[in-house]
Amino acid sequence: MTKKALICGVSGQDGAYLAQLLLNKGYEVCGTSRDAQMSSFSNLIRLGIKEKIKLVSMASNDFRSVLQVLLKVQPDEVYNLAGQSSVGLSFEQPVETLESIATGTLNLLEAIRFTGAPIKFYNAGSSECFGDIGDTAATESTPFRPRSPYAVAKATAFWEVANYREAYGIFACSGILFNHESPLRPERFVTQKIIAAACDIAQGIRETLHLGNISIERDWGWAPEYVEAMYLMLQKEQPNDYVIATGQSYSLKQFVAEAFACVGLNWQDHLITDQSLLRPTDLAISRGNPAKAREQLGWKAQYKMPDIVKMMVEDRKVNF
Repeated sequence: MTKKALICGVSGQDGAYLAQLLLNKGYEVCGTSRDAQMSSFSNLIRLGIKEKIKLVSMASNDFRSVLQVLLKVQPDEVYNLAGQSSVGLSFEQPVETLESIATGTLNLLEAIRFTGAPIKFYNAGSSECFGDIGDTAATESTPFRPRSPYAVAKATAFWEVANYREAYGIFACSGILFNHESPLRPERFVTQKIIAAACDIAQGIRETLHLGNISIERDWGWAPEYVEAMYLMLQKEQPNDYVIATGQSYSLKQFVAEAFACVGLNWQDHLITDQSLLRPTDLAISRGNPAKAREQLGWKAQYKMPDIVKMMVEDRKVNF
């Protein structure tokens, strides 16, 4: 029998790549958006898969809406990738962030419990939950100390998943994903902002790039690889939570230098530090230890930051 997957938040970077992966594995894929009639689904169009996916509207913060979609689609697997996805924006929209992530996740879990169907549930966790742990690589047992409204919401959703797994026996797991990038990232994300600026400056379209704190370090991975880990989690016999990361961190300054080097420029000639872009709180260093995923899922990141920058720059040259 053909497996059926429901991807909540199918229009985002991860949702689009996951849909592509599952279609290639022979799944029937259904995707949700807050308004499927009005959404552009540009990422699905870009990957050439929009017509292969059944698209439905779902308001994740409305329990009735969530339940109706589950009863209608009757999926074998549910991937929860919906919700406000920007750490920076969460400081400006904390209520919307908490509702879309924490309430949305709770509604999905409760709807699965209500139906009683043997649905496997994946929740998109976040490395932001760990907060500032210094130069230590975070594992699944590292305590959470969230430092943004986004991280607070993701930590809440993580514990909701753990609670439903333990209290109700639901197959529910969280992938604690560290930063992962691709050409499908919108420009409000700093990585795509840097790639776009480097390419524009090289073409003479503009002269400068404005950034806040460039000393922060992040563990950057390649998004198409990270969605494979999501899929693998739901193929296990027992649900579990996994850190998904490369295990190696680079500073934002190194990311900028790499991007400008790819287009033959010196970043120092074009970067302007902008105090208005500094966040109220930020993590100095973020790094994950993916040993458990390697041992139990057989998953390992193949691409590190320099590879990712090169691939994003090449894509930008071709498609813009």
